[in-house]
Amino acid sequence: MKVAVRTLCEFAARTGDLDIRYTPAPTAEQGIAGHRTLQQRRSGRYVSEYVLTGECMGIKLSGRADGYDPEAGRLEEIKTHRGDLARLRPAQRALHWAQLRAYGALLCRQLGRASVELALVYYDLGRDRETRLTETAGADDLWQALEDLCRRYRDWAEQEVAHRARRDACLAGLQFPFPAFRPHQRPLAETVYRNARSGGRLLLEAPTGLGKTLGTLFPALMALARGGQDRVFYLTCRNTARALVLDAVARLRRAQPASAAWSLRVLELVARDDACEHPDKACHGDACPLARGFFDRLPAARQAAVEAGVLSRDRLARIAAEHAVCPYFLAQEMARWCDLVVADVNRMFDQSALLHALVLQNQWQATVLVDEAHNLVDRARGMYSVRLSQQRLLRVRRTAPPPLRAPLARVARAWQALARSEPAQHPVFLEPGPPRALVAGLQLLVSALGDYLAEQPPDRPLQELLFDSVAFLKLAERFGDHSLCEYHRPGRGQATLTLHNLVPADFLRERFAAAHSVLLFSATLTPGVYHRDLLGLPADTAFTRLPSPFSADQLRLCFTPDISTRKPDRAQSLRPIADLIARQFRERPGHYLAFFSSFDYLTAVADTLAEHWPEVPQRRQTPGLTEAGRAAFLAPFREPGAGVAFAVLGGIFGKGIDLPGEQLIGAFVATLGLPPFDAWHEQLRQRLERRFGAGYDYAYRIPGLQKVAQAAGRVIRTPRDRGVIWLIDDRFTRPEVRSLLPQWWFSTPAPGA
Repeated sequence: MKVAVRTLCEFAARTGDLDIRYTPAPTAEQGIAGHRTLQQRRSGRYVSEYVLTGECMGIKLSGRADGYDPEAGRLEEIKTHRGDLARLRPAQRALHWAQLRAYGALLCRQLGRASVELALVYYDLGRDRETRLTETAGADDLWQALEDLCRRYRDWAEQEVAHRARRDACLAGLQFPFPAFRPHQRPLAETVYRNARSGGRLLLEAPTGLGKTLGTLFPALMALARGGQDRVFYLTCRNTARALVLDAVARLRRAQPASAAWSLRVLELVARDDACEHPDKACHGDACPLARGFFDRLPAARQAAVEAGVLSRDRLARIAAEHAVCPYFLAQEMARWCDLVVADVNRMFDQSALLHALVLQNQWQATVLVDEAHNLVDRARGMYSVRLSQQRLLRVRRTAPPPLRAPLARVARAWQALARSEPAQHPVFLEPGPPRALVAGLQLLVSALGDYLAEQPPDRPLQELLFDSVAFLKLAERFGDHSLCEYHRPGRGQATLTLHNLVPADFLRERFAAAHSVLLFSATLTPGVYHRDLLGLPADTAFTRLPSPFSADQLRLCFTPDISTRKPDRAQSLRPIADLIARQFRERPGHYLAFFSSFDYLTAVADTLAEHWPEVPQRRQTPGLTEAGRAAFLAPFREPGAGVAFAVLGGIFGKGIDLPGEQLIGAFVATLGLPPFDAWHEQLRQRLERRFGAGYDYAYRIPGLQKVAQAAGRVIRTPRDRGVIWLIDDRFTRPEVRSLLPQWWFSTPAPGA
């Protein structure tokens, strides 16, 4: 079995407490930059990223030491940090030494050396200071220590090799759980299989009704076995979608012959807030009982988890409780050992993405499937955007302990200086980026907060300020033409500074490059070049559109060439739209959804309908709807009766809900869904125009019409459904707009579609 040295040490050399103190760790990018800084300072024949391989006790080991100086006979391992090195816990330092000594053992065996000098170098990024700890070790002693680690790992390794063989045998003969594929589901499965086997990058528009969950998961698992791949990551943009994947796994398992051994480890990864048993406690042994002795109890919990097979959130929580370990960090551990990981997209794409880190560390051949991928542009923008609040700083400052008063005062002065230089209350965009004085003050504050919180009981306001400041600094360091710095001061002491991400491609490109194969699929991915450009997929990324299982015969598509929903024309549009809704309802009573661009517009049309057509039953989405309010809004659809439900386009009722058959027989969409023509979107349009030459389409038209397609797509959900869609605006008749809508809606495709 092959294993990375780092993985070996993290498995076999960790003991004692889980200790995740509230200290600012460098980002991966900062760590790489810090390593490069020190490596460039070394002289002579120093070799950076020195490759080491070898076999110990039947385990093939590999890794890269940060540097080797053959003249000095010195092997280096560099660890970057911020703040006081004394905060590093003994268990963490012991893990660092274990890794370096393992590298030393491989180097002595690889070069035939009798001994080597080992240097563990800690580099403080904030102070540009390195601390070097050294020892000279003999080859025999180092090899014996490596054997001890491998001995602890060997039983597990043998178990993993046997599991891999059983898994591949199981998946190679995987049976589809239904007698036949749905219409066009077989081409979907074949496309996914070919992409996974060939290591491709594919944008796949797969319309509603194809059975995308099974149609993508089934072939990806078959390719996992037949292509010698390591992992499948099934990533979703909604929490509820994870349940669909786990249900598909259960269906696959039930469909296999009784004689076939089922051997597939599945993990549902959830957010810390959803998994943590003690959210009021800090993540270290002095505060949380589940962190105390975590690594001593982890082996038994890990073994129980792999034997469980499918680790849903609830099942993993039960195993964690039985072994008195933290369920969230047990899940983090099991992400290393499960074949299929079902998780939110942030686990692969955000700044601290666990799955991306594991792929790099273990050099996995991973298949990445992204469901509802049309959401990824906005989700990724959110992952790489952050807002800093002056109010939060001022609240903390009022009750701050003495050690924090000076750094807090410095940041407060930087806010005041910014207010003097930008006195206007309306939002402004700062060039060339975040103010240097504020960034410098935050760097000192982060260091002070980290030092203080490492030794003190949990303090939520201080922790939140620390997290916000660290997030801001991380993105400030990578500020570029993909970013926008917005300053807003609605009142005294109420300023905010926001770093907006405009082009996620610059952050996601390396995530996609690390995967063996990538499949992004959704019912609305047209045009593919939009998603390729904004997400950072390579130029040779393919785009495929599968036929819909539905036909234009199921749908009556209606246009209103005489109605404009542009803002200046909305007052004149109220009565015509209300009359249209009433006429359609009288013609065919039933359940309808009516979508509008804002709550104000929605209310105005609904009021007009109530005034002139009071016999038409109606209900309205309201701002800030609770879960109970959402359920109450949806409940009438599932009951006999009729009515018009008014909703905001792009909101919770425009996607992710299934209302087949008579539950929904029509939709009115009285907007193109275009984002507001405000200063922010104009900045976005200009940046996208400069980079891609398609500013208006990328900033306005395409995102808007995706919302239209999603909302109107609620009407036809099965091959038996019949319904009507009213597209209410004269612009819907234009060819450039029609070409961006689902083409199966039209009996004659749009030109060039």
